[in-house]
Amino acid sequence: MQGTMAIVPKHRADCHPPLHRMVTKMKYSYTYDSPVGLIYIAESDGAITDVMFRPIEGTTEQETPLISRAIEMLREYFAGTRREFDLPLNPAGTEFQKSAWKALLTITHGQTKTYKQQAEAIGNPKACRAVGAANGKNPINIFIPCHRVIGANKTLTGYGGGLEVKKFLLELEGHYD
Repeated sequence: MQGTMAIVPKHRADCHPPLHRMVTKMKYSYTYDSPVGLIYIAESDGAITDVMFRPIEGTTEQETPLISRAIEMLREYFAGTRREFDLPLNPAGTEFQKSAWKALLTITHGQTKTYKQQAEAIGNPKACRAVGAANGKNPINIFIPCHRVIGANKTLTGYGGGLEVKKFLLELEGHYD
C-alpha cells in the first residue's frame, strides 16, 4: 500500500482565523545521506510534508519518530527490500496538484506511466502538460513516485533530483535499462 495522503484545504484569503487563535505548527526536518545523495525529509503534525533533494526552509532540524520511520523505509527501499510505503503524507498544493499526486500513488513499484496516462487517470486527458507541471511541484519525492512518469516515447523527462537520480530509481525498481 502506498502512503495515505490527507487533503489540506485550499487557502482562502477570507477564511483567516483571528490572530489570537492562530497556532503555529512546528515543522521538523532531518537529512538522510542516501545512495542518490542527500535527501531532506520534513514532517508536521504527524505527517510527512516534504522529501526533497535540497534543504527545506522554515524547519527545525530534528529527527522525529516519524522521520526516523521514513528514513528506515528509504533504507529498505534502496536495499531492494521495500516496494511500498505506509506513511501519513500531507503535501501542500492546489486541488489539481493533489489530484495529480494521488494518481501517482496508484503507479506501483516497477511500473511506469506516461503523462497522458496520468492525465487520463485524473479524468482530464488533455492536461498532460499541467500534470507534468504538478509533478514538478511534488514536495514528497519517492514516497509520491513522480519518478515513475515518463515521456510518451518512453524517454526520461524532468525530475526534481535530476535525470540521473530518476534513472537510478527506475533501475532500482527493475523497470529501466
